Amino acid sequence: MEKSLETVKVSKESERLESISGVLIAIIAAIMGISGLYNSNLDEEMTHARNQHNNYFGWYQSKGVKQSLKESELSTLEALLMGNPSLKLEDLISKTKKEIARYKLEKNEIFKGSKNIPKTEWAQDLYGKMGLIIGVQEWEEKAEKLQKATNIMDIGPVFYQIALVLGAVCVVIYDNPKLQKAFVIFMCLCAIIGLYFSIKGYFYSL
Repeated sequence: MEKSLETVKVSKESERLESISGVLIAIIAAIMGISGLYNSNLDEEMTHARNQHNNYFGWYQSKGVKQSLKESELSTLEALLMGNPSLKLEDLISKTKKEIARYKLEKNEIFKGSKNIPKTEWAQDLYGKMGLIIGVQEWEEKAEKLQKATNIMDIGPVFYQIALVLGAVCVVIYDNPKLQKAFVIFMCLCAIIGLYFSIKGYFYSL
């Protein structure tokens, strides 16, 4: 009779742990899904940031080429004027110098970004509006930040998957509450570690 009651008690404890494990599996799977979705969005943002960095860097280089051409033109004009002072090249030289100065300002804004330079130094418009340039440096920093955030968040799913495996084993084991309880504890620990990396990656991306 006592053995029968003990068996019933063990069975109920085992069933309770199975139920807890099942609920935890569902919760962990949901968290893993949400974390994976957010991480996927971060990957897309990172790709966009890297593409924008490349585009802006190409834009910056094109301004540098134009500046070099104007500087060569200025050197030629000044050499001509020195060789023949009677030539009226002062206006053209002055215009060329202004264009060189403008290209320098545009390069600086494209590289650093509008918000990182004084408003008086804004020289490059975007869609007809001033002050909208996100610089090469800003895109690079954003891409690196998102890369690190995704690397951190990528660790989370590893622990979530381990937790799910432990939960599945707990469900399979029957009439061994002590072992089931151990698996539930380890499952919770793995899930907490995974959640830690997910939350850390999320806040790092902000």
